[in-house]
Parts: sequence; C-alpha cells; structure tokens
Amino acid sequence: MIQRDVVITGIGLASSLGEGMALHAAALADPPAPHVDTESFAPYPVHPLKPLELDRQIPKKSDQRQMEPWQRLGVYAAGLALDDAGLKEDAQAKSLLQVIVAAGGGERDHAVDSAILTGMRGANDAGAYLNERLMSDLRPTLFLAQLSNLLAGNIGIVHGITGASRTFMGEEQAGVDAIRTAHARIAAGQADVMLVGGAYNAERRDMLLLLEAGGYLRKGGFAPVFAREDGPGIISGSAAAFLVLEPAEHARARGATIHARLAAVGATRSRRRPGSVEQALAGLLAGFGAGDQNRLAISAASGAAGVTAEEEAALKRSGAARLIASGDLVGHALEAAFPIAVALAAAAIAAGQTRDAIVTGAGHWRGEGAAHLVAA
Repeated sequence: MIQRDVVITGIGLASSLGEGMALHAAALADPPAPHVDTESFAPYPVHPLKPLELDRQIPKKSDQRQMEPWQRLGVYAAGLALDDAGLKEDAQAKSLLQVIVAAGGGERDHAVDSAILTGMRGANDAGAYLNERLMSDLRPTLFLAQLSNLLAGNIGIVHGITGASRTFMGEEQAGVDAIRTAHARIAAGQADVMLVGGAYNAERRDMLLLLEAGGYLRKGGFAPVFAREDGPGIISGSAAAFLVLEPAEHARARGATIHARLAAVGATRSRRRPGSVEQALAGLLAGFGAGDQNRLAISAASGAAGVTAEEEAALKRSGAARLIASGDLVGHALEAAFPIAVALAAAAIAAGQTRDAIVTGAGHWRGEGAAHLVAA
C-alpha cells in the first residue's frame, strides 16, 4: 500500500480575531483578550465574527446574496487557503482538486420559527396547527439555499473548482473525519490535492436554542475553557478553517511552501462513561510517540462539563510542554472546531513556535479525535 507523507501547503482562517495565518499564529504566541459579545444573545456569550471584506474572496454580489452567513464564511476561508497554497489561478490544479467539507444544518428563518411557536401557544390543536403552518410558511427555495452540501458547491462555483466534493455532517466529529479522510486519501495515493475544512456561524438563535436545550451553554461572562468550574459550558464562536493538503513530493515539485507535515490523524467514539473520553484520547495520543521537549498541544475542547476535564487530563498525561484551548481564542465552532485547531497547530509550526504539535477534540456529547503535526 502506498503511504505518502502528507503536507499542509495552504491555510485559510477567519474568526473573531480576524483573518489569516499570521494573525492567528501571533495570537497563539501572545494570546489577546478574548473578543466576546455578552449582550446580543444574553445570557449566552459568543465570539462574533470580525467583519470580512467579502469582495476579496467572493467578488460577485449575486453569489454573496444567495448564501447564508456560514456559507459565505466557509467560501471566504477556502479562498484564503487556495491563495496561500498558490492554487487560486491554477485551473488545471483546480480541476483535480478534491473538496471535503464539515458542515452542520442550514440556517433557519427565525421570523417564521418565531411566528409558529407563538401561534402554537393559543392553538386548539397544536399538532394540526404546526402541520398547517409548516406546509404554508416554509418555502422550498429556502431549503434549497440551506442544504449543507451547498457549502462545497459554492466553494466550487466561486473558486472554479471542478473536482469531486464530499460533505460530512455530525457536529464535531464531522470535522475530525473530514481531516482524517483527506489525510488518508492523500497518503494512500487516491488524491494529489485536497481542500478540507469547515465553517460555523455561532450568531444563530436556533443553534443557541438547540445547545441550551441540552444544557451545554455557558451563561454570563467569559471564562477559559479549562477553568469553567463555576458553570461549565460552551461559548460558541463564528469561525472557519480550510487546509490544502498534498503529498510532500507533489508540493516540492510545484515549488509550494510547506507549512507543516500532517503526520497522523485518528478518530474514535467512546461510550461516554466516566473516564472513557480520557482513555480514548490517551490511546490516540499514545500512537503519536513521545515528541520533542517543546511539543505544543492545541485542544478543540468544547467546554462541556465532564468531557472537557477528561480531555485536559489526557493532554496533561501526554507530556506536552504547552497547552492551548482554541476555544479561548475563537470560541467553539462545532463542525469547524477540529479543522480550526489543526490549522492553528500548522500555523504555529510555520511561524517557528514549535516543531511538534498535537491536536485533540472531544465532541460535546459524542466522538473523539486527535492529530499529530511536525515541521517538514
């Protein structure tokens, strides 16, 4: 079986901090005060997206208008990654480029949802009322604009990519498996260039409602991911990350800058009994070896109670010299959380902050993943 070295040649990042690899690498070296909005969605804090000049990556206003915010964010970050990899104007390369997207559900029409929920309170038959309103108020074209796989489609349309695309759904684990699958396909010789990542819009009342219904959200002010004993929970963030992956020899042949080597990616799913997350992550990390004395650990931990403490314990057992929670910088971005953490690790290596980095991510209620990156 072919096993090729997989390298990262393009990084596209956008978050509450701003955009670009250099800015996020600087934030890793010297973390700024968190940019958190505690008013707009009170009592739930969020890391709001820093405004983007969309015209730079999505030049047509018509394209911008037909996308929801999370799609615009993802298309923008994908463009940053293609620019960084030197592929934006290479039509031949883009004809072979394969895309894997980690995506959540489409965004909802809040006005319609609010009207239906309000009307149900006074309806004699709530079920019949709901069915009637769903049939009359929800437009088919609205659903078409919100399909999850349209993020991959819009990336292809806007950036001229004509290769195959795949969309993974399933909260944080979608991001883990998107990276894992892209790495495996490159390593096995099934693809020569891949664009992989995800995007998440945290400024959505529907997603806040879903997370709060499960008891996962933090209320009140900001606290670091690993210091939320007073009220453990998620502080979500609007953010996106895309990576360009290719075999090392392919990257060298075209003269591309190699930011880091993606040495390994692993995924598992524990039964979520006490101690199972720590054990699962420790098992994945053990396969990466001891690493050097300056190993950096970047955690995509959600902040959810119990699970986050176990993820921290596994990372402390790993012997990493420094631990950073990506959520402290940009918030938790669900499907995009793991790609963001991998992108941050690659940015740190590219900036010379470390030569060895591990990444972990335990989903807020299911799924665990880890990655190992080293200097090329």
